[in-house]
Amino acid sequence: MTTCSCLDRRDLGLLLLRAGTGGVLAAHGAQKLFGWFGGGGVEGTGAFMESVGYAPGKANAVVAGLAEAGGGVLLALGLATPAAGSAAAGAMAGAAAVHAPNGFFSQGGGYEYPAFLGMVSAALAVTGPGRYSADHALGHSLNRAWMVPAAITGTAVGVLATLGARKRNVRAAEAGAGAEEG
Repeated sequence: MTTCSCLDRRDLGLLLLRAGTGGVLAAHGAQKLFGWFGGGGVEGTGAFMESVGYAPGKANAVVAGLAEAGGGVLLALGLATPAAGSAAAGAMAGAAAVHAPNGFFSQGGGYEYPAFLGMVSAALAVTGPGRYSADHALGHSLNRAWMVPAAITGTAVGVLATLGARKRNVRAAEAGAGAEEG
């Protein structure tokens, strides 16, 4: 029996999925951090984030931008895949929460797009980067089995805390607006 050194379809598929998703996330984060690609940068994104309940806005813009841009670059490279995928999924959970009142589909301002990016990022965190990755080249030192539940749990705790704080901020703003009207 001979061994084939041909390209593995699954590993090639993971490479394409990582590169595409990671590239989109990196660009999305660069909008927040640097104002590239028509984004608001930290100032504009921070003001928006403050307006939708993520306070302080600038700090949340930096955290979201780093999770998206950093997570995206790392996913594309296939480096520290559990942490990268979890961080990106967490940022997308925060974005989905903002869009949730608009329903599912993105053409109505819904959460379809961030939910999809988040699910793909989470799936890559769980599945791993495949053979054509920096993690594989480095002997998976940043992609150990125990890192998957640790990264997902850590991200989930952070997301729940952040969404809880946002919910309190939104309620307080609504109560303040109601008091002004009455």
